Amino acid sequence: MEGVKGNSGQCVYSTSKAGFTCSLAKEVATRNIPVNLVAPGFIRTEMTAGLEKEEAVRKIPLGRFGEPAEVAVLFLLESPSITGQALLVDGGLQLAL
Repeated sequence: MEGVKGNSGQCVYSTSKAGFTCSLAKEVATRNIPVNLVAPGFIRTEMTAGLEKEEAVRKIPLGRFGEPAEVAVLFLLESPSITGQALLVDGGLQLAL
């Protein structure tokens, strides 16, 4: 999510994600290549296994971590007219921040 909204101390990360996505989308559009950004929030993986789940879940409007299968956004691959977009898959977390 920091790649789209930004976060203090993560200027380079944020710029490299959102800015790169838009720039690359413009650069390759003439070759009919779509470029999009998928920005997952808290997803139930080994990486999030050690988090304080109750505290984190309270911040997520949908009230739960996402599942890996929910991040698979096949429709972006099947939609050639969608490009330069950021899709937040975070249970509404960006709404709460």
